[in-house]
Amino acid sequence: MTESIRTQPTGSGEFDELLEGLASDTTEREAITVEAPYTGETLGSVPAHTESDVIEVTERAADAQGSWAARSFEERAAVVKQYHDLVLDRQDELLDLVQRESGKSRRAAYEELLDVAITSRYYAYHGEDHLASRRRTGALPLLTKTVEHHHPVGVVGIIAPWNYPLTLAVSDAIPALLAGNSVVLKPAEETPFTALLAVSLLREAGLPEDVLQVITGYGSTIGPPLIERSDFLMFTGSTETGKTVAEQAGANLTKCSMELGGKNPLLVFDDADLGRTVEGAIRGSFTNAGQLCISLERFYVQSGVRDEFERRFVAAVEDLDLGTSLDYEPDVGSLASADQLEKVKSHVADTREKGATVLTGGEARPDVGPYFYEPTVLADVTPDMTVADEETFGPVVSLYEFESTKEAIERANDSDRGLNASVWTEDSERGHAVAERIECGTVNINEAYVAAWGSIDAPMGGMKESGLGRRHGREGILKYTEPQTVAEQRVAPLAAPPGVPEWLYTKGMTAALRAMKRIPGRR
Repeated sequence: MTESIRTQPTGSGEFDELLEGLASDTTEREAITVEAPYTGETLGSVPAHTESDVIEVTERAADAQGSWAARSFEERAAVVKQYHDLVLDRQDELLDLVQRESGKSRRAAYEELLDVAITSRYYAYHGEDHLASRRRTGALPLLTKTVEHHHPVGVVGIIAPWNYPLTLAVSDAIPALLAGNSVVLKPAEETPFTALLAVSLLREAGLPEDVLQVITGYGSTIGPPLIERSDFLMFTGSTETGKTVAEQAGANLTKCSMELGGKNPLLVFDDADLGRTVEGAIRGSFTNAGQLCISLERFYVQSGVRDEFERRFVAAVEDLDLGTSLDYEPDVGSLASADQLEKVKSHVADTREKGATVLTGGEARPDVGPYFYEPTVLADVTPDMTVADEETFGPVVSLYEFESTKEAIERANDSDRGLNASVWTEDSERGHAVAERIECGTVNINEAYVAAWGSIDAPMGGMKESGLGRRHGREGILKYTEPQTVAEQRVAPLAAPPGVPEWLYTKGMTAALRAMKRIPGRR
């Protein structure tokens, strides 16, 4: 494993000014200190807001929502289109902040910026079609006119995680805003500045101030009142925390959508192009140092190519470059915090104690930065090891061997999580047949995760304990709406007309139902 410890631009006047401009006044309340993972130094601080602040912010959001929803879709979309351009124009500023605040490599940070731009463009141009009122088949052809409408839910609460502080703050807010809602965003305590900058660019693009507000603070303090006072909640985070949030949302009958944790499998069949597979497996496992809900942790490799894949993969992992610079040279950045580092270390230590083989990696790298950990490949992992079924959320993967397709599918599905999977084979028909049988919300064939993640027109989310609802596509904007059915009955009622005996009405209706079954388009 190589390392590139370059001089990181620090303390520049412009950057300090940016942080000062984003931070709110903390003199009257507790301050939350934000750490720079590359160095362990303090980046800045934001206020720890309280329940009373949540009440005030959500009230302002509710007041602003009506006038925002009253604008035409074209007016709302114009703001998002302008935002798309601002994100691309100001990308260096955004990427510098994402890296400083999260510790990820610039390559991983750029994926976030791409996602925000693609999501903004997609919903700005296609959102109106998804939201459009639609004629539906009425109870009786010609006699019943039925229309489906979609109205904004009101105030959308978004609780965003620290691992993708730009995309998971903004890409969920964009469709909610375009659907006519206001948004209250609670970023993770570890990464508030990225959210604050992203929202400031939206306001620069023309978004009214109270339509999207950021509230900083501890989840245990401001999370419950935000859930209680939101009309819809979008949460991204761990499965464990998601269950708690779901309980709180259920107690208030708050509709919610959640993307939670994964323990994602990668399947390598004996006809796979190993060069392409290894490259994809590297990206799928070590992007953002493995701190990605859809990253791959369980590798199942068919016996015929097991040894060759291991040889090539381990060599590629050992060639990865760890570094802290704000450029595109390092392959792998830092873990986000001391807690994440401790979790990764404990998982690997547990496997060592119970007899697993560390093929490469397996050590912290304080010489690069305080929370760096080497990309690690394990073999001989057994079911009693923590890493076998618990999400590590770090740069650690385990290799397993399989014989048959049936075995590969069974082992891929042997998890209570079902977020993302990756299948590698040169046989497209087999790839699709296997993918359809894997119990995951997204499955990529000959790609790790970007193919499905980047297909914004298609829904994305988890099965089993990996989440509720979907982001992206039609589902990703309609979830922020209340569907309404309006039906107009014409000429004759759906009941026996005055003077017509019930027995005659039921006989005639029965005949009509039998006839409708035989008419194409009326079934």
